Amino acid sequence: MLKVIIVVLFFANVICLFGGAVFFFKDQGSTKRTLYALGVRITLALLLIGTIVFGVMTGRLGLNAPWQQTLHPEASQPATQP
Repeated sequence: MLKVIIVVLFFANVICLFGGAVFFFKDQGSTKRTLYALGVRITLALLLIGTIVFGVMTGRLGLNAPWQQTLHPEASQPATQP
C-alpha cells in the first residue's frame, strides 16, 4: 500500500510539473497560476519525501540493491586462496 501511495504522489508531482509549464507558457506571467502550481508541486514533493522517510524508518521500505553489504555479506569478505 505504501508503494502505491509513493507512485501516486510521484505521478501527481509530474502532472503538476507539466501543468505549471502549460500555465507558464500560456499566461506569460499575467496570472498567478504558475505560482500556485509551484506551491502544489512543493507540497506534493514534501509529502513524497515524508512518505519515503516514513517507510524506511518503519521498515516497510528497504534497500534491495545488489551492492548492499547487509544483503550480501560474502561479497565484503576477501576470497581465500587455496
